[in-house]
Amino acid sequence: MNAPVNDLAALAPLEIRRLSTADAGFDAALDHLLRVPTDSDPGIAERTAAIVNDVRQRGDAAVLDYTRRFDRLDAPSVAALELGQADLKAAFEDLPAAQRQALEDATRRVRAYHERQLQACGQGFQYRDEDGTLLGQKVTPLDRVGVYVPGGKAAYPSSVLMNVVPAHVAGCGEIIMVVPTPGGERNPLVLAAAYIAGVSRAFTLGGAQAVAALAYGTATVPRVDKITGPGNAYVAEAKRLVFGQVGIDMIAGPSEILVLADGSTPPDWVAMDLFSQAEHDELAQSILLSPDAAYLDAVQAAMDRLLPTLPRRDIIRASLQGRGALIYTRDMAEACAISNRVAPEHLEVSSSEPERWEPLLRHAGAIFLGQYTSESLGDYCAGPNHVLPTSGTARFSSPLGVYDFQKRSSLIGVSAAGAQVLGRIAVTLAEGEGLQAHAQAAALRLQP
Repeated sequence: MNAPVNDLAALAPLEIRRLSTADAGFDAALDHLLRVPTDSDPGIAERTAAIVNDVRQRGDAAVLDYTRRFDRLDAPSVAALELGQADLKAAFEDLPAAQRQALEDATRRVRAYHERQLQACGQGFQYRDEDGTLLGQKVTPLDRVGVYVPGGKAAYPSSVLMNVVPAHVAGCGEIIMVVPTPGGERNPLVLAAAYIAGVSRAFTLGGAQAVAALAYGTATVPRVDKITGPGNAYVAEAKRLVFGQVGIDMIAGPSEILVLADGSTPPDWVAMDLFSQAEHDELAQSILLSPDAAYLDAVQAAMDRLLPTLPRRDIIRASLQGRGALIYTRDMAEACAISNRVAPEHLEVSSSEPERWEPLLRHAGAIFLGQYTSESLGDYCAGPNHVLPTSGTARFSSPLGVYDFQKRSSLIGVSAAGAQVLGRIAVTLAEGEGLQAHAQAAALRLQP
């Protein structure tokens, strides 16, 4: 349903930048466009560190203090902030039938994808070489993980599924969820998603204090091995601070979408795909590349027409005018090369022949192939994970997956015959490094 438009500003044309790869200053303009704003509050790091250290020292008492202060939630104990399985189940059963079915369908698809992922990359191996030495790799799940689910300005049941399901498929023994509930307001879809995804324990805690509680443990909140999930600037900074004490998934930046379009997709579809990321926040980035100048004009016209109909139009406008762009390229091959340079979080190949261009694409968090594959389907129910690297880190990072909830141990079982071969090699190298105990440990096993 279209949102009512009550002000002339909402009807004003969208002033989104237009770039061309033929322009002399294109490279500099693109670099400027991709630069992530760093004008965040310089006090966030200091305040977050104080919260994390306080929770580390005072445990439950500090968690309760910050929960009262930031979430306006007064509880006699942290135990009172824990949601039981009955609470999660009740939330699921109380949902409208359509929402229950949507959660079940999305969970089934996400689980099926990550089970395939487990088969492909989550298995160990062993072999023996010619002298009988056993070599291999043992893959084991993490014992306990923590999942942070946002619950302030917006609630994201999809984030529950994308973080909890792969942990469950990986075989994690315990999955602890924390979710802020400002003023005590609980989102039933989030709780229902926790139930259907298989959360072990859930606490109505948020912010840096929740991250610290998971990292160090308190009398009530168990210490975890890894923390995943998105959050605000305080949550991101807290994850940065506790990394090393626990593992983390990533420090996520603003959301991004880059669309490569050959002009075959209806302009309204692409316009809305660009909006779908811009509506996250003012720092989100939406970029369209096309070798068809008339198509860029058509998408611009579609955006001007469609923007006033959306409830979050002010956020979308700020995002597109601040960090968006329509870029005219010489051809689709050049568009693919620019995409590799950007390494976007979400990459749509909106083409009549996406299979032609996919082999040229090397860096992206997720690649959406063909005009019917909107990014929003990946966000909710396609199956692959929607927790993706941002800010160009797709050059060296991967989506969240089963492998993030596992660890690998090397297996080495040297035979007596193998010790004669490997020992002589080790002695030579250890002596070269000046490490005599290393050399002697190997030499003692050599037969005279």
